[in-house]
Parts: sequence; structure tokens; C-alpha cells
Amino acid sequence: MSSTELDRVDVVEAELVPTGPAAELAEYDPAVAAVLASMRQAAKEHLKEITPGKTTTGYARDWELWKEFHTWLAQHTGTALPLTAVDEGTMVGFVQWLDGVKHAAPNSIDRRLTGVAVTAREMGANVPKSATQAARKALKPIKKDRAKQARGRGQAPAASPAHLKKLATADRTVPRAPGSRRRRKTYELPELASLRNRAMALMEFAIAGRASEVAALNVSDVVLAADGLEVHVPSVKDRPARDVEVDYANDPDVCPVRAWQAWQEAARLADGPAFRSVDQWGNLGTHQLSPDAVRLAVTRAGIQAGVKVKLTGHSMRSGFITASAKAGKRPDVIRRQSGHAPNSPVFEAYIRKGRRWEETAGKGVL
Repeated sequence: MSSTELDRVDVVEAELVPTGPAAELAEYDPAVAAVLASMRQAAKEHLKEITPGKTTTGYARDWELWKEFHTWLAQHTGTALPLTAVDEGTMVGFVQWLDGVKHAAPNSIDRRLTGVAVTAREMGANVPKSATQAARKALKPIKKDRAKQARGRGQAPAASPAHLKKLATADRTVPRAPGSRRRRKTYELPELASLRNRAMALMEFAIAGRASEVAALNVSDVVLAADGLEVHVPSVKDRPARDVEVDYANDPDVCPVRAWQAWQEAARLADGPAFRSVDQWGNLGTHQLSPDAVRLAVTRAGIQAGVKVKLTGHSMRSGFITASAKAGKRPDVIRRQSGHAPNSPVFEAYIRKGRRWEETAGKGVL
């Protein structure tokens, strides 16, 4: 045989079989599959159970905005896309809509992208990683814009006694909200809702409370005493509970004690949640309000009353501390009402704000 000839060999087709542990190929077992499926479902339910309520509420709000974006998109394109259509195009469009139409803060946009992606996946949608990457790439220049960075920043304005007076004495006529289906330009807020909003705002101010603490109050936590109310502020988010005293106010219009009594009597509250939902016809609900509902009610009440600043749930807490410091109350007495830690820098900032004109560097210099 010449050196240029190839030796003839027989070609045998064979399957490569792994050796070692990998060689033990598992066969499909219906029982094993059933157990794995059951464990996956149990894991899903457990993770949902331990997810903080605030996160769940936030994701729900993110999805509501996603649906609103899709409605807006359908109006402009003439085609309604399925909500589960989450890809580079819709996610980048969502970023542009939140920025240009909703004027949302960059950090809020970033968080809402996560909420939409998580919710869509829970609904069985395929959300490619490239979609969220494209959206955050579109968000980068927005985050660098100083004017847009300022959106939503800053502490909530402190509610003053003058704000409370305006809120407590406001007419029950409410202007129609933009986008509302109501035909009339104004409507009258049910008296029961008005009494609840007044009592809720004044209670939050008087106990220097958080919206979550006011939402968690039960009727049994508010006890009428000779000099006012004895309020047990429950523990919320592992913060210690506290017992505070709420005095009668000199001005009946802004008296938290009288406001609570009026609301309790009108709603016929004997037990259960202290503050509950009231529908547009004045019907009382049975479930307690959420912290977000408390915040929203305070904000709407301020807008209805014509208060020039936007009041939030935290406005009542900071407002009490500031007003109490301005009235000359000792920090330790104020802190006992608000429940702040002794070394809280936020509390100290409120105290300084309330006393900033007591002794200024320029007083008496000129």
C-alpha cells in the first residue's frame, strides 16, 4: 500500500454514554413530579406570605400604572396591546410615559420597572432580561437631569394649626377630580366621610402619629377620660407601642377629642377598627383603612379645604412636633408623644425648626 492511500476502516454509529454519577439517568416518575410541583406551589405561597404588605401594595400600584400606560398607548396607536406584552419596546415606552406624562421621579420610575416585571412574571408572562436592561438604559439620562432628580424630593410640609383650622371648617362641596366620570363639576362629600376625615387628621396630629399607626387604631385603643383621650398607639413594623394623652383644644373646631366623639357617635362605633371606609353614598364599611388610604384622605381633605401646601400623612406628625416645640414644650415631653428615639436626628430637626426664631444669630446685633 502506498503512503498516499488511506486505510479503510469501518464506521460504527454509536451513542456516547456518560460514565460515573451522570450515567445514572433518571426516568420520569409521576409521584416525584407531583411532589416537586406541590413544593413549588408551597414555596410560592410562602414567599407571597412573607412579602411585606408595603411591597405588595407598591407592586399593585405599579401594575395599575402599567394598565394606565396601556390605555394611553391604545388611544395613541389605535391598538390595544395585551398587558403581558413586556418587551424592550413597551418597557422603554413606559419609562418615557412616566417621565413625560406623569412627571415621576427617576427613582420612582426605577422601582416601578421592578414592580411591573415581577407582577408580569407572576402572571406567567415571559419578561426578557433585555427588556429591563433597555428600560434602565433609557432611564440613565433622566437620572442625570437635576431638575428631574428634584421631583418628589424633600420633607412633607408640616401641618400648622392654621392648616388644621382650614381643614376642619371646610365646606363639604368637593370639586370633581380630573378624569372623573362624574357629570357634575362638584359633588358633596357625605357627612360621615367628612367627620371621619376631620377626626382622623386631628387624631394623627394630636398623637404625633404615623399614617400606619392611625390605620392600626381600634376603638378600644381610644378611651375617653376626664381631661381628654387616653390613646394606646399600637406597635407597627416592630416599633414599640406607646400610650399618649390627647387634651381638649381651646378651639372647638380643631379639638381632636370632640372630633373623635362626633365621628364615633355618627358611625356608631363600639369596637373594631377606629377608622373605616365610607363610600360615595355615605355607607360605612367594616374593614380598617390602609395606611395609604389614610394618607390619601388627609391629602384630599387638604386640597378640598384649599390648603396651599400639599399635606400628607407625615405632615401631621411633623406638624405636631414643630408646633409643640414652638409653644415651648420640652423635647422629652414631645418625644414621649411621638415615640422618637432619644438620638433621632429627624426629631432634632423638627425641634430646631419649631424654635428657629427663639434665638437667632442676628437677634439684637443690629
